[in-house]
Amino acid sequence: MQSPGREPSMEDILASIKKVIAEEKELRSPPVTPADMQADSAEDDDVLELSEPLAPPADLGPPLVDESVAGQSRQALEELTTIAASVPAAPQVNPLEEVVREMLRPILKQWLDEHLPQIVGEHVKREISRITGKPV
Repeated sequence: MQSPGREPSMEDILASIKKVIAEEKELRSPPVTPADMQADSAEDDDVLELSEPLAPPADLGPPLVDESVAGQSRQALEELTTIAASVPAAPQVNPLEEVVREMLRPILKQWLDEHLPQIVGEHVKREISRITGKPV
C-alpha cells in the first residue's frame, strides 16, 4: 500500500476506483440462489442448503452511473493503467546532482586530508581541557 505521510500512487488510486466499481456491480448482481450454490459445489457432501435467502435483496434504486458512462470510464482507466505501467521508473538520483558529486569528491578529499587532522586535534584538546579542567 502506501507509507504514512506520502501521497497515494497512481496504482493505489486506480485499485481503489476498480474496487468501488466491483463492489457496485456485486451489489447490483442478482443474489446467489441455493440451486446455484448446490451446482457450484456438487462434489461437496457437507453443503448447507437454505430454503430461503438470509436477507431480502437490498433496493439500491437506479444505478448512480449509466452503464455506457461506466464503460467509458473503465476504458479510460484501463488505458491510463497501461500507459502508467509502460513508463520507466524515475531515476533514484538526479543526474546533475550525481555529476556535481563526482566533480566535488576529489576536491573534498584533498581539503579533508589537509585540514581534518588539525580540526580533530583542536577539538580533542578542547574536550580534554573541559573534562580535566586543565589547559592542554
